[in-house]
Amino acid sequence: MTRPADTDCCDELRAISRRGLLTGAVALAGATTAVGSAVVTAAPASAASASSVLVVLSLRGAADGLSLVVPHGDPVYYQARPRLAIAKSQLLAPDAMFGLHPKLAPLLPLWTSGRLAAVHATGLPAPNRSHFAAMEEVEDADPGSAKRRGWLNRLIGARPGSSPLQGFSVGTGVVPGSLFGSEPVMSTDSVQDMTLPGDDKWVVRDGRKRSLHTMWDGNRTPLGTAMRSTFGALGAFQPVLRAADHSASYPSSDLGKALASVARIIRGDVGVEVLTVDQGDWDMHSDLGTLAWGRMIDNTDDLARSVAAFMGDLGTQATKVTLVVLSEFGRRTVENDNYGLDHGYGNVMLVAGAGVKGGKVYGTWPGLTLADDADLRVTTDYRSVLSEVVSSRFRASTATVFPGFTPSPVGLMSSL
Repeated sequence: MTRPADTDCCDELRAISRRGLLTGAVALAGATTAVGSAVVTAAPASAASASSVLVVLSLRGAADGLSLVVPHGDPVYYQARPRLAIAKSQLLAPDAMFGLHPKLAPLLPLWTSGRLAAVHATGLPAPNRSHFAAMEEVEDADPGSAKRRGWLNRLIGARPGSSPLQGFSVGTGVVPGSLFGSEPVMSTDSVQDMTLPGDDKWVVRDGRKRSLHTMWDGNRTPLGTAMRSTFGALGAFQPVLRAADHSASYPSSDLGKALASVARIIRGDVGVEVLTVDQGDWDMHSDLGTLAWGRMIDNTDDLARSVAAFMGDLGTQATKVTLVVLSEFGRRTVENDNYGLDHGYGNVMLVAGAGVKGGKVYGTWPGLTLADDADLRVTTDYRSVLSEVVSSRFRASTATVFPGFTPSPVGLMSSL
């Protein structure tokens, strides 16, 4: 059974420009400080160490969770995908129902040691097949609200302190919707670019650093506040620049480079509590392919090798760090005519690191169907997974971070 590929997609995904960069933001060198409407005080010259760190990795474009964590025990899976299905004999760590994609092999040690778990049939409370709208809904996590504030920004607001270093976006230079809001956050393409004009000797002699402070230190406008906040944050960031650069041990992909920067920030121990990073190009209407070729094996290989390098690069900070991997929605159960999969609904989430009771797949499996839209139904609201991480690692109120939502127990996290 096959479906023709969607014909109207995905110019929308390619055209997405996520909000945050041009609203309430100020950029100096390689750093962007987004301050929203907050009244911000400058970060201190040295920041407090974070007790817990959350890293959120978004697979942009709607990754196929049925390929990442394969329901080989559901016979409909093989009926729906006569060319794309992965044989049980090829899967890693198979149980009676699920097995991991073979290209996730670099993550197998995390799985077998109980530091990596999956939650299947997760997603939004109702289907949303628009990339932009679904990303916005996932990252706001506050259905029906007109406020432009993401769930990670609310989490930061529930934590002590007001330094923009508490929330950090790495790899795009654009603050994602999850971090956008009233609490100040930072964004950068590269750790090495996190410098203030005037830090090098030639510019110091030129007087630019002194001129910037003369211009902005007494300025009481929102822009002046943002500039002073940036000065302070960049000053507190210096231990990160002194931390060793281990990027050579990562894949040379955008994700590998971004996660190398994330690990360096965490090892710098400057009080960063929440970090975001993206991996794009998961919108596989065509050429998703098989185990012999295709975009799925390439993306999965990059994901696994980059995450494995990251988890091994955390050093003494590893006991603090929890990684969550999610995507805006899943893909159809039934393959289309172009060796691809069209927009679907339910998906899988991966959670690794501190506090995770791993080595298993959580969630209630609804069974696959060829009927209607051939969607994987959602049985676990993605916010229940995030709520468990937030409450166990940060002791934050889930009612504050996810307004109006009552989470259901998942059971994948242990307490601090």
